[in-house]
Amino acid sequence: MKILNLGSLNIDHVYEVPYFLHPGETLSSTKYSSFPGGKGLNQSIAMAKAGSHVYHAGKIGPDSEMLIRVLQESGVNTTLLDTTGQVTGHAIIQVNAQGENCILLYGGSNHEISKEYIDRAFSMLQEDYILVLQNEISNLQYILEKAREKKLPVALNPSPIDDNLKNMDLSGITWLIMNEIEGAELSGSSNPAEMTKNLIKQYPDMKIILTLGDQGAIYEDRSCRYEQPVFPAKVKDTTAAGDTFTGYFISMVASGRNVKEAMEIAARAAAITVSREGAGCSIPSREEVLPEE
Repeated sequence: MKILNLGSLNIDHVYEVPYFLHPGETLSSTKYSSFPGGKGLNQSIAMAKAGSHVYHAGKIGPDSEMLIRVLQESGVNTTLLDTTGQVTGHAIIQVNAQGENCILLYGGSNHEISKEYIDRAFSMLQEDYILVLQNEISNLQYILEKAREKKLPVALNPSPIDDNLKNMDLSGITWLIMNEIEGAELSGSSNPAEMTKNLIKQYPDMKIILTLGDQGAIYEDRSCRYEQPVFPAKVKDTTAAGDTFTGYFISMVASGRNVKEAMEIAARAAAITVSREGAGCSIPSREEVLPEE
């Protein structure tokens, strides 16, 4: 199956710091780097590197040639990109000595995605497409409604979580891929096991994937539950770990792999990602993740 990712594109400004800033504090960073990013871009790169045929739809502003280039170099089709945005979305990212991150987002042109543009993107879709979404773009509710009309399988990463998303009808989602924070907000529980079970009760046809950082990940649907441990890695930067996991998981499912295989391969890819700096540029190739193939 082919994949359309209607998703965000950002320029990430990354500052390495000894620890995260406190209110009122001024702190000198030890290193600055600029990388292509955005959950949408990262996930498209991961899916393409995993071997899928991926179209990316989204909106960027001036001086964003780097984003187009990195998508194309990774094998993503960029013919649907809109380059008329005012200001490209960007992120201010703190990375501490433990490799953990703290992210401040500015949506920019990601929030200029109109219903007319969404209609144009959907006009090229056929039945053999999977739609991938995050919560970093405008008109998400409209996109979900269009997807239900076309009966498309949909993967949603509900990040960043907000009240608008929590009030949406998610019944058309095929795969809900989330972390602990998002899981707690959507399920009403702080217990990982209860998070997945509560959401399955609410959405019986949904497949839930809950990522738990160094505690691994959980897959659950109404007939199956599977726990995936992490693979050992020397952590450098966790910024794109979740996006790598999401991208590889969806790519593997789209290519016909079963859930156990898809979860294991996604975990392998995420472990490689956290050992490297940056977001999109840290995502490994299929050959790195599956050298035996």
